[in-house]
Amino acid sequence: MALLAAFSVAVAYTIPEREQESPYVPSGGNLQAREAFRDAKFGIFLHWGLYSMLGTGEWTMSSRDINYLEYAKLANAFYPHDFDAEEWVSAIKRSGAGYICFTTRHHDGFSMWDTARTDYNIVDATPYGRDVVKALSEECRRQGVGLHFYYSLIDWYRDDCPRGRTGLGTGRPGTSIDYGHYYDFMKGQLTELLTGYGPVGAIWFDGVWDQDRNPDFDWKLRGLYDHIHDLQPSCLVGNNHHLVPFEGEDIQIFERDLPGENTAGLSGQDVSRLPLETCQTMNGMWGYKITDLDYKSTGTLIRYLVRAAGRDANLLLNIGPQPDGNLPAVAVERLREMGEWLGRYGESIYGTRGGDIPPHDWGVTTRKGDSLYVHILDLQDDALYLPLDARVASAVCLNDGSRIRYDVIKGKGIVLHVGDIPQDIDRIVKLVIR
Repeated sequence: MALLAAFSVAVAYTIPEREQESPYVPSGGNLQAREAFRDAKFGIFLHWGLYSMLGTGEWTMSSRDINYLEYAKLANAFYPHDFDAEEWVSAIKRSGAGYICFTTRHHDGFSMWDTARTDYNIVDATPYGRDVVKALSEECRRQGVGLHFYYSLIDWYRDDCPRGRTGLGTGRPGTSIDYGHYYDFMKGQLTELLTGYGPVGAIWFDGVWDQDRNPDFDWKLRGLYDHIHDLQPSCLVGNNHHLVPFEGEDIQIFERDLPGENTAGLSGQDVSRLPLETCQTMNGMWGYKITDLDYKSTGTLIRYLVRAAGRDANLLLNIGPQPDGNLPAVAVERLREMGEWLGRYGESIYGTRGGDIPPHDWGVTTRKGDSLYVHILDLQDDALYLPLDARVASAVCLNDGSRIRYDVIKGKGIVLHVGDIPQDIDRIVKLVIR
């Protein structure tokens, strides 16, 4: 992930012209996977690796200039004895999330599966010696939860990885920089992930922005994208580059902001017609930080999910697991509470698309078939005007089942009288329209 504190503006990196070769034609299965992705609306991000042992977030190796050989010694003590894939997936499934995105390899270069491309992995380098990606993939398949793989394009450990603007103080000699060699390494690892762990819902790339000071650098992304689609045509490709999608990508990612907003300075790009996903933290950090107990309230998280759905986007909500393999107790509690809410009101979220009324300060709308869901999140008035060009057959409050009175303004829309609806996290009016 981009380090928000250090890099608070969207980068200016653009894909070199030589990458823009031929149009990408997604397979029929890929197009179906895109629609299934849009239907899911809610996923859980898991940032877990060696950095969890330090309890200071996933960027510590770079931000504190830790020598790469000293950092690697963390592997000697990494033994997450409480990791239980069944517990993780069960808790996430109860939240109502449809998929998990797991950090198979973050910027520190440590691989969380039994890769043959390097010994710097959880099986060969740690006393734990078990493939957590394999455990997650098997459990997700058993419980019917989708699995996506985060994969870093940059590496602060390997000497063949070209230097960008991060990880420059890790002590790597810099005598073996060779992007062709590093590219083959990444391609080999992606082959492992896409051939040894069952169907993969998406590959979630991160790190293009590291080379924004070298706009002529060619990541050769199209080659990686085509390789992914050759191995699993339905696998979606996304890239957290903070730009409009590149040729070959299947989803558009927004970091710490809803599509069309840019409060965090990382998401000023135009919104495309691809399926959309916004990633957000449950507390403040992505990776585990022992002092970060500033968890967002359940109400705040639900409202963010609703506002994302109203923009026809998914919410990918992050948790940083602890070094012992447990999910933080507060995070599990938030998952449970979100699941309870979705159990009651999920019809207004799952399988919907952005509604007929664009997002407003008062809330958003979602649409599924002839049902238009009006999500009233922040309204002080007793009435709500909707410039709706359709005939309303009925209006019912999902919160308490009451019928909602409305006035039709011919040629201009309707006015909903919502003053009697009890205050709630989200007051939802279901309109059946013809």
